[in-house]
Amino acid sequence: MAFKLDHVAVAIRDLDLAVDSFEKKLGLTCERVEVVPTEKAKVAFFDLGGAHLELVASTDASSSIARSIEKRGEGLHHICLEVENIDSALALAKVAGLPLVNETPVPGAGGSRVAFIHPKGLHGVLIELVEKPRKT
Repeated sequence: MAFKLDHVAVAIRDLDLAVDSFEKKLGLTCERVEVVPTEKAKVAFFDLGGAHLELVASTDASSSIARSIEKRGEGLHHICLEVENIDSALALAKVAGLPLVNETPVPGAGGSRVAFIHPKGLHGVLIELVEKPRKT
């Protein structure tokens, strides 16, 4: 199975404030902001030359992002790896005994399909797998 780094996600309390900080203090440019209803999140995307930096804020106090910030504060949330076929990647993860947050893919940003591997399975790192929509 081939993996490609897609993005690194940072959990943020105030998305507008964080976008402003990353733009003004680092000179990055926010490409777009998107609401991801399945994750109860609003996400800002910064292109870093192939991979992206995602700033992720909660849109609902019951979301995993809100719980993460409450427990750990703002900071690194997850690493996302792009896969060609997410169904095959999940099947391999199950065979390897990795605990899955999502047994099946859910809709993600930009028309993608995503699933998460629980951090208990990989030394405290939450891993998101993403399958991007096929370009026609």
